[in-house]
Amino acid sequence: MAKAEILSLKPERVWQHFYDLTQIPRPTGQMEKVTRFVMDFGKSLGLETVQDKVGNVLIKKPASKGYEGKQTIILQSHLDMVPQKNADVEHDFSKDPIGTKIDGTAVTAISTTLGADNGIGVAMIMAVLEDSSLKHAPIEGLFTIDEEVGMNGAFGLEKGFLKGSLMLNLDTEEEGELTVGCAGGADVTAVFEYKQDENVFKGDVAYKVSLRGLKGGHSGTQIHLGRANANKLMNRFLKDVVANYEARLASVNGGSLRNAIPRESFVVLSIPEQLSDDLIDLVAEYESLFREEYAGVEDGISLKAELVDMPTSLIPEEIQDDLINSIEASPNGVISMLSDFQGVVESSLNLALVESTEGKIEVKYLVRSSSESKKDSVCSSLESLYSLAGARVIVDGSYPGWQPNANSELLKAMEMIYLDKYNKRPEVIVIHAGLECGIIQSNVDQKLDTVSFGPTITGAHSPDERVEISSVEKNYDYLVSILEQIG
Repeated sequence: MAKAEILSLKPERVWQHFYDLTQIPRPTGQMEKVTRFVMDFGKSLGLETVQDKVGNVLIKKPASKGYEGKQTIILQSHLDMVPQKNADVEHDFSKDPIGTKIDGTAVTAISTTLGADNGIGVAMIMAVLEDSSLKHAPIEGLFTIDEEVGMNGAFGLEKGFLKGSLMLNLDTEEEGELTVGCAGGADVTAVFEYKQDENVFKGDVAYKVSLRGLKGGHSGTQIHLGRANANKLMNRFLKDVVANYEARLASVNGGSLRNAIPRESFVVLSIPEQLSDDLIDLVAEYESLFREEYAGVEDGISLKAELVDMPTSLIPEEIQDDLINSIEASPNGVISMLSDFQGVVESSLNLALVESTEGKIEVKYLVRSSSESKKDSVCSSLESLYSLAGARVIVDGSYPGWQPNANSELLKAMEMIYLDKYNKRPEVIVIHAGLECGIIQSNVDQKLDTVSFGPTITGAHSPDERVEISSVEKNYDYLVSILEQIG
């Protein structure tokens, strides 16, 4: 998108800052450029700008005249984005800017994730900090790092870094919703270790089987939509071809990030040359089967096989069988629903990655739950399953959920402001995705009264990510009104 085109959108300050963010590579784990950008921004405004030991940036803006005695408000968003792209696109997230375009009523990217999650929130905070005409209490603009994988910024937040008692998190993805709680999560990794089998049969040939075209998406907010998981589908095919066509597995690579529903999976396998035509037929059968099973949910499933050079080694049969049987037996998707909030997932797991390197296969999950005990139970089930298969199981990266505050004065005020402005009540929700709010609360001495909201973003964590233009303007207008009336 040309800079002039995006600056035609309202509010201009927000879209200016968002455009600038699209020009800065900021995948999780590569925060130096974007934190420097935000630090320079704060200092250019003459505002107190500091960075803690892990890299979080805090910009402090004094209160407007007449608002000096009000409670300090924390505005919080995360700086990193999920780096997802379509397989046929050449894009290096470590150095390439995001190409964007206007598509009808939304801004989207060109075959990659957009980074509106959470770049739009960052841009809104920057716009507030920059605008000297706004009326507001003292503001602390908190920009956290590495939220998407591990929530390292929130976990590493230093005690005493924040002074505010009210916090507005700008990472909710549906305009008109006020989020007051979210699920916690944990990472589970099963590791199969082995010595490569170099007994490759001379009469065999090798094929690369590629599963593409799935929608993928956010493993929290979209886990309940019944979308296909590339690792589960590929494993079904593998179980059949190994059991009935004398196939041997050489490598497997499915998925990319724990918090993204896997869209693609690739395997290299060997098979007796005389069964090549049977393999091609089987691939076509499974492609047709998957398209039939997911009709109305997935519209682009592609399963193809191509002849490749014969590998010099294979995964041992015992490991191959244990891997396939474990993944086949593993649950995936929704485990339980919340009784207090209709239609909201309580517990789930995402079979996110299956990756082989020489002598090792890793199977990675993200487990989410609003219940700590149920989160532990799902993790324990996976640990038992893969331990029985002989794998080493690691459970780490656990983070707490954010429990709703039934007596939130901030929530009450925000509900009334929304009702007065738009003549309708906002929807108060608890979400299954992970937000930093509960972790930040655990890392400050004072009690925080926290609500999350944001514009409408769809397709987060996938190349289908879109942010609705009108919702950005409405959401920023709402934010400005909140700042004028609370504190």
